[in-house]
Amino acid sequence: MAHIVRGYASTFIFVIIWLLIQAKIDVCKRGEVTVKPSRVISLGSAINISCSLKPNHGCSHYSSLNRLILYKVNESISFHRGRSLSSQVTGLPLGTTLFVCKLACSGSDEVQICGAEILVGVVPEQPQSLSCVQKGEHGTVVCTWKRGRDTHLYTTYSLRLNGPKNLTWQKQCDNPYCDHLDLGINLTPESPESNYTAKITATNRLGSSSFPSTFTFMDILRPLAPWDVRITFVNASVSRCTLWWKDEELVLLNRLRYRSSDGKTWNMVNVTNAKGRHDLLDLKPFTEYEFQISSKLHLYKGSWSDWSESLRIQTPEGEPTGMLDVWYLKQHIDYQRQQISLFWKNLSDSEARGKILHYQVTLQEVAGGMATLQSITGHTSWTWLVPITGIWSATVSAANSKGSSLPTRINIADLCGTGLLAPHRVSIDSEGTDSMVVSWEPPWKAASAVQEYVVEWRELHSGSSTQPPLNWLRRPPYSVSALISENIKPYVCYEIRVHALAGDRAGCRSVQGHAKHEAPLSGPHISAVREERGSVFISWNRTPAREHRGCILRYRIYWKERDGHSQPQLCEIPYRVSQNSHSINSLQPRVAYILWMTALTAAGESPKGNEREFYLQGKANWNAFVVPSICIAVIMVGIFSIRYFRQKALVLLSALRPQWCSREIPDPANSTWAKNYPIVEKTQMPLDRLLTAWPTPEEPETLVISEVLHQVAPVYGHPHCSKRPKKGQGVQGHCTSDKDTGHGASSPPQALTAETGQLLDLYKVLGSRGSDSKPGKPASPVTVFPVDYPLTHEGYLPSNIDYLPSHETPTTDPLEELEPQHISFSVFPSSSLHPLTFPRSEKLTLDQLKMGCGSLML
Repeated sequence: MAHIVRGYASTFIFVIIWLLIQAKIDVCKRGEVTVKPSRVISLGSAINISCSLKPNHGCSHYSSLNRLILYKVNESISFHRGRSLSSQVTGLPLGTTLFVCKLACSGSDEVQICGAEILVGVVPEQPQSLSCVQKGEHGTVVCTWKRGRDTHLYTTYSLRLNGPKNLTWQKQCDNPYCDHLDLGINLTPESPESNYTAKITATNRLGSSSFPSTFTFMDILRPLAPWDVRITFVNASVSRCTLWWKDEELVLLNRLRYRSSDGKTWNMVNVTNAKGRHDLLDLKPFTEYEFQISSKLHLYKGSWSDWSESLRIQTPEGEPTGMLDVWYLKQHIDYQRQQISLFWKNLSDSEARGKILHYQVTLQEVAGGMATLQSITGHTSWTWLVPITGIWSATVSAANSKGSSLPTRINIADLCGTGLLAPHRVSIDSEGTDSMVVSWEPPWKAASAVQEYVVEWRELHSGSSTQPPLNWLRRPPYSVSALISENIKPYVCYEIRVHALAGDRAGCRSVQGHAKHEAPLSGPHISAVREERGSVFISWNRTPAREHRGCILRYRIYWKERDGHSQPQLCEIPYRVSQNSHSINSLQPRVAYILWMTALTAAGESPKGNEREFYLQGKANWNAFVVPSICIAVIMVGIFSIRYFRQKALVLLSALRPQWCSREIPDPANSTWAKNYPIVEKTQMPLDRLLTAWPTPEEPETLVISEVLHQVAPVYGHPHCSKRPKKGQGVQGHCTSDKDTGHGASSPPQALTAETGQLLDLYKVLGSRGSDSKPGKPASPVTVFPVDYPLTHEGYLPSNIDYLPSHETPTTDPLEELEPQHISFSVFPSSSLHPLTFPRSEKLTLDQLKMGCGSLML
């Protein structure tokens, strides 16, 4: 089976070769092209190219019909009618040029006859810088050279090495770009001073060139790069460290180079007979270094080995050397306490000389030094609450595993307490997207006292619950500007303060600024609208800090009537971080409004926030009410200061007094006294007697009423009452019973005195006024009750019972209809103002009457 496969493979290869040969024959079957002197020429040489047809391969037997054309690449350079063509060509470029001969017959396309490639090149230049190296005692000899310019022809390189005792080694490189060859031999140090000759020869079809070089074993031997490089530190101290490595035995010289990990230049050290170790004394603590080592066999001969692999290692820590940059803020909490916040920057790596484990912070009262607060923290800030009285100072130091730095002491003063030290005209200019330039003018009256400036900046609103970091930098007293770039971001607003320090005194000036800004992305969100004392009180939620896009300068509140088409009105509010409410007092009551807000930066105005509808109810205008009230009160006081008007007013008010303000006078007819002393006769008592000589408040005197009493026996019957008007005295009533003319039963058990008779008649008159009397109606007849009628607990008979039924219809006096009616001025129901009638005889004093607030009013 294997033989069959091999047979098929051989047959396939033969067929391929035959096809290639046949193709070549077919290409030039009509004729041939010859080139003289050669198809390979040097640059600038001329050639003759001939083209001829083979027998029976022309257009016809007549040669004049054959037209031969010679093409250079695709350009026709010569033509001839006949069976052959010859042309001379010059000025060919370096490289390969193709020439093609074609036959053109009448009425047919051109037919290719044959072609030729012309190679143009140069003789090889002499190789330069031939050198040979043997890497290590057991390495092989490798030689390198420089080829020179390109020949554009196929070139071979041959290396030949001749040594002592007629030793010869030769090797050829067929690569036209070859520039090194490994002879594959190893030279030994048996005769290190013996000479060796190496020769490199470059050859192509135009010629050859060579270059020899002579050297000794020590010249070409290059030691191997050192290995197993390491470093040790004595007592974990950077002050004493040793670099170790391994080398070949014949190495005499070493060179060391090292640099810090962030350095660009190397530190070089040359050592002789190091025997694989070297002490370094100038390394820095807690610094990462890179080390490399190279070796050489002879002081003057030979070459340096390659650099060893890099060794990277960090040196041990050392005691910190720098001092912390400390800053502080002081804030009043209440009338007894203040908050002192200390901030400090990290030491640089060269100052820290190790990993800082913690910071030691001390706060001490200067006066007396009794109050001392100490703390250890791993943060770069600390805060205390201390009494507001006293002067305080703080010290801060950093500590690592080797020790502590020198403490930084700072006196806590009021950073903005001295107005004369405040810088002037502080301004902010953007410097790209991540930096700003702060400029200021020195204090006008205390510029010479300034010892340094401190520029402090912090995000105005970070959008988080934690305080944004505080940044600062110090400038000398002659500076008037500072470039700040630490923690500066575009589209963020910063509060920047410039402090001028002079001993324990300081002054400051603050501004707001941003590195890059644009119009805010959204307006404030109105959260509540309410009415307070006739004004509209608006509350809003601040927009997120990321939507501010710079420093907000002010807010705008817009409002317009809901159903109106007028332009909206607005008011502007200067922006303050803590403000989230504002009142508007220019809205009209009982009108529906639509309100919204926007925010403005220096770049423009934000889109409007949410809309809120509000209806202002409105309240009484106190100004419009109070002013007329005061005027009316002044006028009334002026009027009532006159006695005449005061009296008239009292009369009017008395007439307007409501009924529920007075109590009804008890009915005298129901009293126990009336029962014990029966009345047998009703006597008419004219009212004019009661009204005469009525005393005034200015001249008090006893009221005397005269009356004539008659002893009568009580009778049961209905009285007949008549009224006759009497000029000047109102209405005088007269009542008589149907049986008054006769005498009734027996007389009272005892005789009544004249005074008792007077009181009896007066009670009779008073009893004639019922509780249901009304203005304009005559008084009701007096009702006489039997002696055994039940009494109340006060000794009076009930006054709310109906009158006894009468047996006769009372007659009406025709004069009643002509009686003048009493006029009431009260808008409330009131008791009757009909005057009582009393007899004109006898006298009745007021201390014998029991009267309430329902007394007669004149």
